[in-house]
Amino acid sequence: MTVPAERLRQIAQRFAEIEARLASGTLEGDAFVQASRDYAELEPVAKIAAEVEAMRAETVELEEMLADPEMKAMAEEELAAIAARLPEAEKQLAIAMLPRDSADAKPAMLEIRAGTGGDEAALFAGDLFRMYERFAAEQGWRVEPVSMSASEVGGFKEIVANVTGSGVFAKLKFESGVHRVQRVPETESGGRIHTSAATVAVLPEPDDVDVQIDPTELKIDTYRASGAGGQHVNTTDSAIRITHLPTNTVVTCQDGRSQHKNREKAMQVLRARLFEQQRDAVQGAEAEARKAMVGSGDRSERIRTYNFPQGRVTDHRIGLTLHKLPEIIAGPGLGELIGALIAEDEAKRLAALAE
Repeated sequence: MTVPAERLRQIAQRFAEIEARLASGTLEGDAFVQASRDYAELEPVAKIAAEVEAMRAETVELEEMLADPEMKAMAEEELAAIAARLPEAEKQLAIAMLPRDSADAKPAMLEIRAGTGGDEAALFAGDLFRMYERFAAEQGWRVEPVSMSASEVGGFKEIVANVTGSGVFAKLKFESGVHRVQRVPETESGGRIHTSAATVAVLPEPDDVDVQIDPTELKIDTYRASGAGGQHVNTTDSAIRITHLPTNTVVTCQDGRSQHKNREKAMQVLRARLFEQQRDAVQGAEAEARKAMVGSGDRSERIRTYNFPQGRVTDHRIGLTLHKLPEIIAGPGLGELIGALIAEDEAKRLAALAE
């Protein structure tokens, strides 16, 4: 996909304007923050655009030199070198210019729930959480559990965590869906392979201005926490259940012994879920753009299988199988899968633009 020369000039002009505004020293407060954000977003695009423009200009000059017998050999050699580099630079520019999901830069709420498979599903949910936790540590992100329901055998029936850092949602958004595991459980004496599943949901965490919640539309209940959690469990009404009446969205939190903190965490999860509902409504209206993405984001969609006996992981959306299960489930190897999903999504969206 070739970007028109006029578009390159527009990018350079816009970047120069933002640069001049920041250098003027006249911006303060929100205006400075917004200009800084615009600069950070446009800088990589402007850099690639400048490289492409320079290579195109050099191509024209070298083609004119072909008429000079003394310069022809050198011009041909340099033209061949540019011809090898320019298509990749053009592609990278087109990718950089693709419309960005406004939520890509946001932190995310990671929700993992045990599905079919009983105790083994809960153990697998725990494995997935640790996989994301270790991957996040490699990215320099912070993972903070918000709510969890531990299983008696280990792992989790459900765990919700807040993941903060640079570009969290952009890298994790394709993880939403059903993850399936095939392995021999430790409790299985006959050595039979069992299939279990866990559901992952990655929701962008909104800013306060993104979601407005009317307190009169909330029903808040308190009750005594249950399950593992120390002496405070079942002794105080610290657990919180919040129901958003217009959407019937229910959020519970019983982690901490402080009712106030549990309420704060429950509201944090509620905001993320309501924000995701708003995004789904918008993306539903933009059906064509949604179709071009990798996966639908449907949480009922089986997206990946982890086969322990064969040591392989298969992502069904892009037909990719990697025989690197130990590295992936340990965290560091997950980056290769995520990189492949992002690349496929970019390729699909580029193709949709070219149609």
